[in-house]
Amino acid sequence: MDISTDFILTAPELLLTAVGLALVLLAAYGGDKWARVTSIATATALGAAFVMAAPIVWRGEGGADTLAFNGLFRADAFASLAKLMIYGGAIATLMVAPGFFERIGKLKTEFPVLVLFATLGMSVMVSASDMLTLYMGLELNSLAAYVLAAMLRDDDRSAEAGLKYFVLGALASGILLFGMSLTYGFTGTTDFAGIATAVAGGMNTGMLFGLIFVLAGLAFKISAAPFHMWTPDVYQGAPTPVTMFFASAPKVAAVALLARVSMEAFGTQVDAWRQVVIAAALLSIVIGALGAIGQENVKRLLAYSSINNVGFILIGLAAATPTGASALLVYLAIYTVMTVGSFVAVLLMRDAEGRQLESISDLAGLSTTRPALALVLAFLMFSLAGIPPLWGFYGKFVVFQAAVQADLLALAAIGIAASVIGAFYYIKIVKIMYFDAPADTVKGEGDKAHWALLLVCGVLVSPLGYLLTPWLNDIADRAAASMMLPV
Repeated sequence: MDISTDFILTAPELLLTAVGLALVLLAAYGGDKWARVTSIATATALGAAFVMAAPIVWRGEGGADTLAFNGLFRADAFASLAKLMIYGGAIATLMVAPGFFERIGKLKTEFPVLVLFATLGMSVMVSASDMLTLYMGLELNSLAAYVLAAMLRDDDRSAEAGLKYFVLGALASGILLFGMSLTYGFTGTTDFAGIATAVAGGMNTGMLFGLIFVLAGLAFKISAAPFHMWTPDVYQGAPTPVTMFFASAPKVAAVALLARVSMEAFGTQVDAWRQVVIAAALLSIVIGALGAIGQENVKRLLAYSSINNVGFILIGLAAATPTGASALLVYLAIYTVMTVGSFVAVLLMRDAEGRQLESISDLAGLSTTRPALALVLAFLMFSLAGIPPLWGFYGKFVVFQAAVQADLLALAAIGIAASVIGAFYYIKIVKIMYFDAPADTVKGEGDKAHWALLLVCGVLVSPLGYLLTPWLNDIADRAAASMMLPV
């Protein structure tokens, strides 16, 4: 394969790199007065990358023809579908962030540039077919994310969030790097296909330790229990648009990367990692559900909701089948829509002076004072709870179905039972909005971009979202089939 083919396969990443470097120069010489222009340019570049990746998903491309740079990079349908979700989450963030930062006088030109480079790192992550590419993409994303978390330097909560994320993220990166070193030492390769071949005949103790350390490092990135400790503090302390970004795009990238490592690199030894994934899934579901019950801050509640949802996603991965991989992608797509909608609703929680409100008590009686916002937020909460006929129910249905088909009946049964616990705190939000006396603190008017996003997300999670399920199932099946599944 010649270099021109490599460039074609990496066209979205090359475009984002070129635009990012140009915007760095603009930010350096133009200052903050170019912040709006930079945001628009970044969103446009991400939209163009979205258009480039979409045909690969539709055609279900896979196999050797999707490998670039001597097998370091894989531009298959699985990676491209994950990229569509990542680019969509990043574009949604850029739509709502300028208004938020302008109201507090902190609109910076570097914000969209950091979002762009974080997205570029995620794009490389999901296309990784070698441990070296994996680590390069992961660190590019992480370095930008640490700065984004601490974006409001004069806000103690934001500075604390950035510091905690950096320290714990560095620890997780070290664990991951150690696991990669062990894997290379005992298999003699960093290539996923080569690792799969090396472990096919069985895993010795060194290989097993390498696998455990790699899974632990990636579990931190998806905030799966028991590596979730950073999530509530970072989600609460970071600026709300940044929290929305963290809860959507990086989550998709990390889960897709974990699926690729598990099913490609260690796909010939499913029993070696399945029990770890099952344990993480059950812990995440239970800890996420129980941790959210006593929360009074809506961003912390959504952080525990994120942990809870990761548990359900991991049930699809535990199936270790093409059906499980397809279910994982379907759940990720639905989860991204629900998460973006929920955080846009949080951004619309503002008082008369435009200050951001985060307390759940501020939602009291919202159905009386802001009925449209309350209605969409109720839809989103019921959908996150997995209550039919809303779209969130379908996400849970497909992962449980995949688990049952893989003879993981006990896992599916426990997951279904635990989902009832999670429904409590979602329904509690609806009860507060519709049955408590009005607090009448949410008075701020939203921007058009906020309402447009909220309307789109509300329509998608409504029963109308089921109209998209045949199409979503089809492309998810193609994407799962494009990924190497040695099992």
